[in-house]
Amino acid sequence: MTKSIVISGPPAVGKTTVAKGLAEEFQLQYLSGGDVLKQMAKEQGFDSDGDDWWDTPDGMKFLSQREENSEFDKNLDSRLTELFNKGGMVITSYTLPWLISDGIKIWLEGSHASSTKRMQSRDNMSSSEAYEITKERFDKNKALYKKLYNYDFGDDTSVFDVIINTDNLTAQQVIDVAKETVRKLL
Repeated sequence: MTKSIVISGPPAVGKTTVAKGLAEEFQLQYLSGGDVLKQMAKEQGFDSDGDDWWDTPDGMKFLSQREENSEFDKNLDSRLTELFNKGGMVITSYTLPWLISDGIKIWLEGSHASSTKRMQSRDNMSSSEAYEITKERFDKNKALYKKLYNYDFGDDTSVFDVIINTDNLTAQQVIDVAKETVRKLL
């Protein structure tokens, strides 16, 4: 069985890009924890289509509902853990690295300014909008996971096999560093 890989990091740091690059390189199945959560939002009546849905008022409303009802996140994490443990997956997730004991765990680190630029160009929004959204999403998620699992998202990186600072690297350079790491650990 091939080990699974989890990619984590703050909003708009490049998790999806790196995860898809690793899935292609190692013939693994890619899964976005955020996409599974968006499907759960859809089941609750939200129109959660689009890559930038999390950054919309509806996406932020769903985040607020998750703060009130931890069942969304617990169900998501249970699904992701089960899939991860089967092997052969690359999953992006904010929580999975702290909930699993096996596999390869990669943290993508980047400054808030870098995430703002990435979101600004990716989602075609102003710098101030991107800054506020990335900051609010990070802060709310950090508080949510502290309350739910008692870990410090973004501060406690002790569970990771490697930490890659993305600030001064191109997307391809980050993918290349991640590939090199995975080759050593597979």
